[in-house]
Amino acid sequence: MLEFKTVKIEMPEDCNVILGMAHFIKTVEDLYEALVNAVPNIKFGIGFCESSGPCLIRHEGNDEELRQLAAEKAFEIACGHSFIIFIKNAYPVNVLDKIKSVPEVCTVYAATANPIEVIIAETERGRGIVGVIDGLRSKGIETEEDIKARKEFLRKIGYKLG
Repeated sequence: MLEFKTVKIEMPEDCNVILGMAHFIKTVEDLYEALVNAVPNIKFGIGFCESSGPCLIRHEGNDEELRQLAAEKAFEIACGHSFIIFIKNAYPVNVLDKIKSVPEVCTVYAATANPIEVIIAETERGRGIVGVIDGLRSKGIETEEDIKARKEFLRKIGYKLG
């Protein structure tokens, strides 16, 4: 038996999501520490799928709404030792290095503010993440005007020098 399913992840306002795979029960606490050490005023919730023993959704966070959302979405995904993190007051670029340096983290599938769809394969043994659909299909190639707008935007939000 092999079935494919998708789980849709819609973002709350001013929120980003990070989806990944890890391998150990202490991951949820280590991700918590990585996030609070990366950005002092970050708000977040983490859901972690335990894939052995009692197979529970482990969850942590410093924002109760995001923590609950992460636990619910992790339960909906229910794949291996996957984790999902919802963040506010920061962008994925601010925390990805810290997340990827957590010893248990194996991979990051997505880090975005876009709604995503998680593609899941299910067999008799369990479920696994096949991939992620992140955002919309490309509509064209940027023009010189688009390049100028991109550069202006990056400077406006402080990621490049004026």
